[in-house]
Amino acid sequence: MSVLKRENKTDRKRPAVRRPTFEEMDLSAGKRTRLHRMMYQCGPANGTLMLLPIDQGLEHGPVDFFDNADAIDTDWVLRLATEGSFSGIALQIGLAEKYHKAYAGRIPLLLKINGKTMVPPDDEAFSPLTSSVEDAVRLGADAVGYTLYVGSPAQDRDFRQCNDVRKDCERYGMPLVIWSYPRGSAIRNKGGQDSLYAVDYAARVACELGADIVKLNEPRWDPAHAAEQPKPYDTLHLDELEAFEKVVRSAGRTLVLVSGGSKLSDADMLHKADMAMRAGCVGLIFGRNMWQRHWDDALRMARDVTVLMGQHSQ
Repeated sequence: MSVLKRENKTDRKRPAVRRPTFEEMDLSAGKRTRLHRMMYQCGPANGTLMLLPIDQGLEHGPVDFFDNADAIDTDWVLRLATEGSFSGIALQIGLAEKYHKAYAGRIPLLLKINGKTMVPPDDEAFSPLTSSVEDAVRLGADAVGYTLYVGSPAQDRDFRQCNDVRKDCERYGMPLVIWSYPRGSAIRNKGGQDSLYAVDYAARVACELGADIVKLNEPRWDPAHAAEQPKPYDTLHLDELEAFEKVVRSAGRTLVLVSGGSKLSDADMLHKADMAMRAGCVGLIFGRNMWQRHWDDALRMARDVTVLMGQHSQ
């Protein structure tokens, strides 16, 4: 599967899509305070987000730590988050309780409150709750993360569970970050989970269900399955930047984070980050692309991304 056609970097210098402001997002005082801390007091501290997730041990298993055995030690990853000047770190409840306390006040916590293993197939994907918004408040978190599987046959109970989480987030003034992932056979039959149709739909679903921030994968063009996408996506030929812009527009007044996915080369990772930010995304949530690198390389990459983010203040 190939990525969408790359745009010449000299073509455009500034995002064509402006990120929504806190006022436009109609944030409560609690949500605004927490997001302000992550976006303006930590990390690049210029209205962007650079997040480091380490929830993959649950989602993928220990196999993700083979590239860099040091990363299986969550304290190592927390030191990277701190010394690499990240805006926050995403942890499941067990890692948050066992490791984050020593870093409280130095690196904001995004508590991931649902999850699943990759052992069963994704035909009917659903992530049950593993913790709560109350746990996030108790642990001093600045946001919660929730995985939503758009298009899964289980999306009816997923929507209900997500709505309960959304109501708790409103009650406690806690920003809600939705990992909006297309899954299931119906998605596979309509171009695949990373098609523009699927990612664009996932962006809109997160907005309409009340996400403050949505985490999305990069949309990709697969010539072998492009015709399977519903019209007009089947003939919608967008370059890489235009595709990013399309999903940012569909997210409306929900901020967009781009997922790093599997480990990329330095050049490809920085290119992906550059495209996302130029398209109007609020930031990046790169995990394996950071902590699968050894310490010096990971720290250097974090600093390179911070420099790039500095070009996109708002």
